[in-house]
Amino acid sequence: MRGPIFISRNLLLVISFASLTLPLGACGEQETATVGQTFGPSPALPEPETSVFPTVNIAKAIGWPEGGKPVAARGMAVSAFATGLDHPRTLLVLPNGDVLVAETNAPKRPEENTGIKGLITKLVMTRAGADTQSANRITLLRDANGDGVAETRSVFLEGLNSPFGMALVGDDFYVANSDAIMKFPYSSGDTRITAPGVKVADLPAGPLNHHWTKDLTAHPDGTRLYATVGSNSNIGENGMDKETNRAAVLEIDRTSGKSRVFASGLRNPNGPAWQPQSGALWVVVNERDELGNDLVPDYMTSVKDGGFYGWPYSYYGQHVDARVQPQRPDLVAKAIVPDYALGAHTASLGLAFNTGKLFPPEMANGAFVGQHGSWNRKPHSGYKVIFVPFANGMPSGKPQDVLTGFLTDEGEARGRPVGVAIDRQGALLVADDVGNAIWRVTPAAKSTAQ
Repeated sequence: MRGPIFISRNLLLVISFASLTLPLGACGEQETATVGQTFGPSPALPEPETSVFPTVNIAKAIGWPEGGKPVAARGMAVSAFATGLDHPRTLLVLPNGDVLVAETNAPKRPEENTGIKGLITKLVMTRAGADTQSANRITLLRDANGDGVAETRSVFLEGLNSPFGMALVGDDFYVANSDAIMKFPYSSGDTRITAPGVKVADLPAGPLNHHWTKDLTAHPDGTRLYATVGSNSNIGENGMDKETNRAAVLEIDRTSGKSRVFASGLRNPNGPAWQPQSGALWVVVNERDELGNDLVPDYMTSVKDGGFYGWPYSYYGQHVDARVQPQRPDLVAKAIVPDYALGAHTASLGLAFNTGKLFPPEMANGAFVGQHGSWNRKPHSGYKVIFVPFANGMPSGKPQDVLTGFLTDEGEARGRPVGVAIDRQGALLVADDVGNAIWRVTPAAKSTAQ
């Protein structure tokens, strides 16, 4: 029996690796819904499709040529705020205008890349430019003369463990490592923190830690922190005992460190942000894979205290995922429908509300979303930054492209947008972890800080 098993495993590897390199025409997969149908409050949800071999269509990371940059939408301009970074992922703008960027990647996860599926995952990550050692630091960028370019940079904090989310409350600076929230002292104008950190709370981690990114925000009143934690699997296939306090937003008391599940059933939430009109907490969520090109759309949604959003048992309310066994009809019955779809497999990771006054009035309070891009869809989706208008605290229109051009005509990735933030002047900052840059977007007539 050993020989046939060995052959079949190698055949799986060959087929999967070939799917990384074959042109799009080599597979018969076609889009079943237009892009517009997979966005908005009521996305089209086709019948699920399953196959023996999952779709693998990763965009090879090539970086930007000298002087290259993304394409800004009409009426907007883009320039490099900072370049030469090491896998920048998330951003935090401090009250004095300094910009913090987490230069980070996945921690060691000995149980994540085991077996045949693990080997395929490693091939995918290598091709995507994501199989690099984590710098484990936060860098401070300062634009002292206000020209929209960071003249100075310094190592703000190092020796971290795959840092991702950041938050500042008064003189307390918080970092969400892949396994814990840490607190450090900060004073306005500091360019470096050397004091040892204090652990505030543990976060779900361990040797598997499938979705390792832990994003972070603080409640506007400063009393609580909110950490996003992704699932430890696609649909619970590693056992629901591995999903404790995962696929969730956790609320942490800033003083005691006690935590509780604030909202659950969110497969991989990121980008926690407070909507300025309603005061509600919103996140972007990466939904499940291997149900076809147009299932399941990623989304952004307000998160309700105690709310359950379906994962892994259902998606978009009561649409049952029959692959998950045993089922939980009691949970499916109360699953909340997300507020706004962001396209299937777009890997939306960044969310920032437009609280500045630099962009036109009709863009006030709307949402900028960084879409990291698909690895398992033909043709690709995401690989851009979009804007969704809001009115009265809710999405009020169709998505608009803000930055494109991250993919070449041949389907290679010059860059991949991740975190987004509004700087002190009201411009949009975008972290690009393949281009190793921070891009700055403004109205075309205001390409320098005002």
